[in-house]
Amino acid sequence: MSEFSRIITLLRKEKGITQKQAAEQLGVSQALLSHYEKGIRECGLDFVVRVADFYGVSCDYLLGRSPDRSGLTLSVEEIPNPETAKDGVFHGSVLPTFNKKLISNSLNILYDKLNSCPDKGLVSEISAYLMIAVYKMFRLLYNAGPKNASSLFGVRKSVYSGYADAAMHVAEANVEAILSGEDIGTGSSVKDTSAFSMTTEKLSKEYPLYATSLFNLIKTSEGRIDHKK
Repeated sequence: MSEFSRIITLLRKEKGITQKQAAEQLGVSQALLSHYEKGIRECGLDFVVRVADFYGVSCDYLLGRSPDRSGLTLSVEEIPNPETAKDGVFHGSVLPTFNKKLISNSLNILYDKLNSCPDKGLVSEISAYLMIAVYKMFRLLYNAGPKNASSLFGVRKSVYSGYADAAMHVAEANVEAILSGEDIGTGSSVKDTSAFSMTTEKLSKEYPLYATSLFNLIKTSEGRIDHKK
């Protein structure tokens, strides 16, 4: 599925309308819109513009050129510093600073959503997953320094990576179980997940400083995940 096909399907579902309703509003047949959404046929520029006007987004967003609904592209200077950063300032070269801001700002949204449904077990398991991921990457960098003392770490070098992966899988499985309503013994299970109801438009309005960072993080991550692109 092309970026355009994926995005117009997402926007329609976020708007809560059927394919037939969208087709009527856009002046095409339902069959043709279905082909567009499935990526079977390509549309003309006039249709792209109609879709952009109908959903209130930019053409660049529809075509996957920008992860932000408005079509905004970011430079390092334009990404806001997260409130939790020391002195509110990041230091370093462009690429590390850019990526650090994307991650930090996205975490602000993640933890704000967790705050709206503060289940102890859910927060603990998500935090454990993220902490172990940072631990693994830091340890790889630390181990690259030949004079760095290995005694900083308590888990043996020969097994830490596999153990860490296993612990992350356990944390991920626990998060899935908690969100599906299961009691895994870490606290009450989440019975109501309505607090996690989200659309791209809603995220942009609720987090005007951070949403663009999250959308860029998603696009960058999926570029790494989907090697076919």
